[in-house]
Amino acid sequence: MPPAADTTASPRTGARPQTERPSAPAKYLGVLFAVAIAAAAVNLRPVVTSLGPLLDQVRADLGMNPTLAGLLTAVPSLCFALFGFAAPAAARRIGPVAVVTAGMGAITAGVLARSFAGGTAVFLLLTALALAGVAVSNVLLPVVIKRYFPEKVGPMIGLYSMALSAGTALAAAVTVPLTSALGGDWRYGLGVWAGLGALALLLWLPVLIARRERGEQAGGAAAAKLPITRSRTAWAMACFFGLQATGAYVVMGWLPKIFQDSGVDKGTSGVLLAVTMVIGVPVSFVLPNLAARRGDQRLFVVVLAACGIAGYAGLALAPAGAPWVWSVLVGLSNCAFPLVLTMIGLRARTSGGVAQLSAFAQGVGYLISIPGPILVGRIYQATGQWYGPLGFLALLLVPQMLFGLRAARARHIEDEAVHPAERVKA
Repeated sequence: MPPAADTTASPRTGARPQTERPSAPAKYLGVLFAVAIAAAAVNLRPVVTSLGPLLDQVRADLGMNPTLAGLLTAVPSLCFALFGFAAPAAARRIGPVAVVTAGMGAITAGVLARSFAGGTAVFLLLTALALAGVAVSNVLLPVVIKRYFPEKVGPMIGLYSMALSAGTALAAAVTVPLTSALGGDWRYGLGVWAGLGALALLLWLPVLIARRERGEQAGGAAAAKLPITRSRTAWAMACFFGLQATGAYVVMGWLPKIFQDSGVDKGTSGVLLAVTMVIGVPVSFVLPNLAARRGDQRLFVVVLAACGIAGYAGLALAPAGAPWVWSVLVGLSNCAFPLVLTMIGLRARTSGGVAQLSAFAQGVGYLISIPGPILVGRIYQATGQWYGPLGFLALLLVPQMLFGLRAARARHIEDEAVHPAERVKA
């Protein structure tokens, strides 16, 4: 990374010294680092979204019963929560860059190895390995951005979010045709995504060597552990994160079925799902930049919730009437994800604080999101219609907006997450 310019006034003359220009190697390292972050983000969802279109083939080949298949749909959120909580401790020991690099290795190994799994248990275990890599990277990439790009948090979160959205849409859109092109075997269709992980790993290894992080020097991750549960902002962030994740996972899992039940053919319903994901690519780049420039982000919280309510209402009342409009509106609502990532980076003063807030918000948030898709399925099974599930999703946007308004206020968790004795001293 380019060294920060020295703008401290001279004690003798009061004049500011000339700004130092970063060396060419530092410039190249900065570009490499940004590319590595984007490559890592691309790998954070294909582990999940490549499996969905091939799940029936995987179940049949491995003899996976419906109960285990249902468990498989809950594994991502559970792994994101459990391993996400462990990420800050690992970062304090070996540094966030090293942990993200290891995460890319876990994704690559897990995705490749599960394509050779001979049984359900091994498949689940190797999927969990890949998801562990996703979980720690989920938590620590905002930390890396906060430390190494402190003046460009908005643009870098935008790049990260855009790449993540692109990876999500890419895996959902091309897994089936890619599998067909490779002979129709699901093992090739899933295993090929290990190539993206290997590419990201190759980019992160030179970054790891260049950064030379050592344990407690891990970019602020060694900061004193905050009693973060005392922070109302942290709790609001966790609830906001969990509720937006609930909506996102329901949409990814059920939107094609909603359209198909209204008479839309399977091919078009898949394209409509891709639209909800693709719309997030440009918005995920622009939104964090706009949000980071404001003192608070409450306006964006309200606008995105309004888009979701309108989209769910349209899906409930006339799903085949304007399906492209509903898909765009729901896709915009799901852009609460890059917004909450931006807020995580802005609500703490240090990269250590960001690490703890990121782990807490994502860990608690993913736990909150686990029951949502299951409950939506049960409501649909009980009623046979989508009015109830879609009304439930629209209703969830109300507390999401309220928690988001609280989390979006311009303040830092370090000012809230302090011991009472320290508050008295201050």
